[in-house]
Amino acid sequence: MDCLINRRRFLELVGTAPAFLTLQGASAGDAPKPALAPAWQMHLSTSSIHFSELPIEKACEWIAGLGFEAIDIWSAHEGCPHLDDVASRLGPDGLKGLLEKHKLKLSAFSVYAGGYARYAELLGKVGGGVAVQGSAAPCKADELGTRMRHFVDELKPLIELAEKNNSSLAIENHGNALLDSLDSFKAFVEVNPSPRLGIALAPYHLQAAHISVSEAIRICGPHLFFFYAWQQQRDVKQLPGVGPTDMTSWMRGLAEVRYRGYVNPFMHGHPGTEAMAAHLATARDYLKKCHALLRTPVRAQTL
Repeated sequence: MDCLINRRRFLELVGTAPAFLTLQGASAGDAPKPALAPAWQMHLSTSSIHFSELPIEKACEWIAGLGFEAIDIWSAHEGCPHLDDVASRLGPDGLKGLLEKHKLKLSAFSVYAGGYARYAELLGKVGGGVAVQGSAAPCKADELGTRMRHFVDELKPLIELAEKNNSSLAIENHGNALLDSLDSFKAFVEVNPSPRLGIALAPYHLQAAHISVSEAIRICGPHLFFFYAWQQQRDVKQLPGVGPTDMTSWMRGLAEVRYRGYVNPFMHGHPGTEAMAAHLATARDYLKKCHALLRTPVRAQTL
């Protein structure tokens, strides 16, 4: 019996040894190999409004030349001419040819001005994709569930239009809006009836309200269709790697939810073509560094 007890105790100790060694900070030769974060491929796009002083052809040329994979084309917010010019002059075939010329994919149409319905057919004929627009006016906390359900119900005609045009609709959070808090994201996810309706997450507005961006990403989960790499700072410091925010945790959050859309460095303002290109290059390189850190081995901390 003593031998049996001793054998059992030995097996128990052997079974717990790896955890014990890790917790005690054992030497590299004795400790188990550290696990790597699950692989997640980051895809980068940026927005045409950054080059709104240029025609769409030149905007595409600059964005492709900076090494971005895709472009987010803006309608007339702050006078950006690009999407309306595409609609009236290039048409779907012209846009497809322009994107092919520069080896760019289409990450989104941003339709804050004009709304999705105005550009739905164009988006569908280009091949379909994501259209980004805003939500609605804010409401009292105790009205949030009812108001969010009503808002989503009002979107049903646009959802049907998205289905018809092989597209999706992403609603952006904003300050002082219906979609502006963790509770509002939870309410949206709870009532969302369609795989074609999701969220475009803008961390700038979350940081302004002292809301965790990583937590918002986790709540959105598969409902996250578009992600602005955008921090709450002034001027060019809104861009990743230019301003002070460490976005590694944001990238880790995107990896955890297996985000399938584009990471889109973004800012409002127009410092000029050359300056914008230089800062976007910094943002591109910074985000790649953040992504590379996700594959860095991380050992369990000692007690």
